[in-house]
Amino acid sequence: MEQRDLQQDFNDQVNDVVSRLQSKQLFQSDWDIASFAVFFIFIGVVLTLVILVLIRCCCCCCCDDDDKPHRRKVGIENYGMEP
Repeated sequence: MEQRDLQQDFNDQVNDVVSRLQSKQLFQSDWDIASFAVFFIFIGVVLTLVILVLIRCCCCCCCDDDDKPHRRKVGIENYGMEP
């Protein structure tokens, strides 16, 4: 019985998608358009971050000079702490 309900739900979903494609009206409401836009913006941001990480890992590892030490001073020196 449960298998039959699952199959009927799947058939209903497929028929809904096919009818939307045939009518060339994929989005029925503004909420459909908004959710579609948010989904693709999220995917775009994730892909952009992955590309930036790959660029950072691939390009910066090859271009580093081993002769130079990579120490930077951060902040200001507190001369009151020196003996």
